[in-house]
Amino acid sequence: MSKPEFVYVTYIETTPEQLWDALTSSEFTRRYWFGAEVRSDWKVGSSFALIMDGQTTDEGEILEADRPRRLAYTFKHVLKEDLRKEPASKVVFTIEPHGKVTKLTLTHEGFTEGSKFLDGISKGWPAILSNLKSLLEQGEPLTIPLSALGIEGVG
Repeated sequence: MSKPEFVYVTYIETTPEQLWDALTSSEFTRRYWFGAEVRSDWKVGSSFALIMDGQTTDEGEILEADRPRRLAYTFKHVLKEDLRKEPASKVVFTIEPHGKVTKLTLTHEGFTEGSKFLDGISKGWPAILSNLKSLLEQGEPLTIPLSALGIEGVG
């Protein structure tokens, strides 16, 4: 039996290079990821961390970094006790140009059956990527309160 996964596809009016930069820039991610920032040098084998309010919430290792086409890393929650027990999952961003727009496919996979983390990311990723799309296209992210997502924090 295959493990559960989360897939999200969106089209953004931007270039693949601008989208790559938005996904990998600590300063930029804070603007659409509810104040969280990604930290890495984006080299295969390097560490990945998601930092929110000065705390590491998630960490992992860069598996692929093919700018501006594909980015993949492991993703392990380290803050909340019940989620910390779950195994690391895998995040893959596939970036494809289509004329004036860029197709972004996010696949987050490797969850166990009944994963609480899968439930959380299924609420978080759509809000994060909607913010990203709005920020790139209109210059401002959406105003989505975390309480509307039924989660305390993203990650």
